[in-house]
Amino acid sequence: MPKTKYGKYILSAYKAPVAEAPWSPPNLRQAGKGTGGRLFYLDGQIVPGASYMECVWVMPRPAAAPPMPGGRKVGTEAHTHDWDEIIAFIGTDHDDPYDLGAEVELWLGDEKHIITKSSLVFIPAGLKHAPLTFLKVDRPVFHFTSGPAKKYF
Repeated sequence: MPKTKYGKYILSAYKAPVAEAPWSPPNLRQAGKGTGGRLFYLDGQIVPGASYMECVWVMPRPAAAPPMPGGRKVGTEAHTHDWDEIIAFIGTDHDDPYDLGAEVELWLGDEKHIITKSSLVFIPAGLKHAPLTFLKVDRPVFHFTSGPAKKYF
């Protein structure tokens, strides 16, 4: 961004978080051309005063791809926050934007939910949530999470 008074508030390139949450996926990396991964990460350590938000592209794995380390699927381990969180899963089928093109398992408390439609999920403060696991991905999925905290954890 050009050096202007407010240009510092526009992120157009990836900036890594200062630290990863212990429950974050071990294989999460920066997105690249043709690869999924973290596109943007924002919190008060990246831009002073900013709330937390993270944007991730989840891509289909080629059939010939080696298994994930430890046989894991892409996902996040169970955890809680002392702040509300919003999690989004957005499909990329322009003919049917509500078709997620993927199957996601998300636990809310002791309930397992399978998500196959583009969805927003509200997580009240203190609610144990996850594991969050992408069981199947047929088309790219835009996934984000956001909350009114200055740091994710």
